[in-house]
Amino acid sequence: MSAAGAPSAPTGPPVVSNLQSLWRRVSQGDVGSLPVIAGLVLIWLVFYSLNPLFLSPRNLTNLVSQIADIGIVSVGIVLVLLLGEIDLSVGSVYGLASAVMAVLSVQYGWSAAPAIVAGLLVGTAIGTFQGFFFTRFRIPSFVVTLAGLLTWFGAQLHVMGEKGTINLDDPTIVQLAGQFFPPSVGWTLAVIAVVVLATDLFIRRRRRAAAGLPQAGLAGDLVKLGAVVAVILGATAIMASDEGVPLSLLILLGFVVGFDLITTRTKFGRHIFAVGGNAEAARRAGISVNGIRIAVFALCGTLAAAGGIMGASRLLAVNYNSGTGDTLLNAIAGAVIGGTSLFGGRGTVWSALTGALVIGSINNGLALLSAASDVKFMVTGGVLLAAVTIDAVARQGRQRAGV
Repeated sequence: MSAAGAPSAPTGPPVVSNLQSLWRRVSQGDVGSLPVIAGLVLIWLVFYSLNPLFLSPRNLTNLVSQIADIGIVSVGIVLVLLLGEIDLSVGSVYGLASAVMAVLSVQYGWSAAPAIVAGLLVGTAIGTFQGFFFTRFRIPSFVVTLAGLLTWFGAQLHVMGEKGTINLDDPTIVQLAGQFFPPSVGWTLAVIAVVVLATDLFIRRRRRAAAGLPQAGLAGDLVKLGAVVAVILGATAIMASDEGVPLSLLILLGFVVGFDLITTRTKFGRHIFAVGGNAEAARRAGISVNGIRIAVFALCGTLAAAGGIMGASRLLAVNYNSGTGDTLLNAIAGAVIGGTSLFGGRGTVWSALTGALVIGSINNGLALLSAASDVKFMVTGGVLLAAVTIDAVARQGRQRAGV
């Protein structure tokens, strides 16, 4: 320890010190996003070896377009999981919100904006109602949202009436998932993202230094920044060589970045982690636990509705099966596979994106191989079990380390 009482800086070479720090974090269960990134690389290599078209620019562009709806829903699931709760109704909310939007747009002639807003408000109202019911009557969220899964699916069937399918023709709604920006726009956005990330890193380091707080070595931060920049520029180059940057991907990234900022840099976000980590301690600290829970369930419902609208735009239609099938499974699996803990209090909104990429890659790769649905479900279930196991093992490591 130094005279000031702060931990002494590592004395070995920077590379050795960084490796030692990484090993210490892993041994304590702080694995972060390492498993999902390693898993994603492995999945891509396997599918590429089986079908080289998997890593073609056209297929990768299709892949990121296909995951937008599930990724948006997974953002809401991440928020609920951070509380240590679950929402099993997101698939039905996905379907009901898209049905409301489609009926208002096609049958009642509403323009795109009010029809979309109405669909989003349906999700907000449902999430608020379920959050209130859960907190007011102390009924487990599993039970409340399971009832919601059945109820809102029935409401979806009622809203659609006798029409089995409603085809969407409003250009604005269709373009949510169908519009692609030219390469010039993609490169401009990529450069802006790189500048923002570099500026944010500089500001954060300067603020921590001014406050006398310990921080990671500059070399380590630059390596992380370089890796992210490489991903951004590489993805932009791939999409630019095909149709361009899809609007659906930008919408998904907007949700992920926005809610990451909310959860990591606002009081509301800190309260979410506090409630998920220890609700009683949060209550004693003056945090409105019930208010946080209701707000998070409302956000989850809204994001499920947004995902449903995006999914309807991609398929150009809404039907009785919208939001059913593997929608709920993929949304929850994406959040968990991405690294969000099922035990609450640990995770990041970015796990919704990485988890959705894993799920989407599996579905896309198996489709290229013409694999049957049973294989897809078994593979996805195995990956989900592996992710939950990693989460449980990491939790045990943290307990042993007293973290």
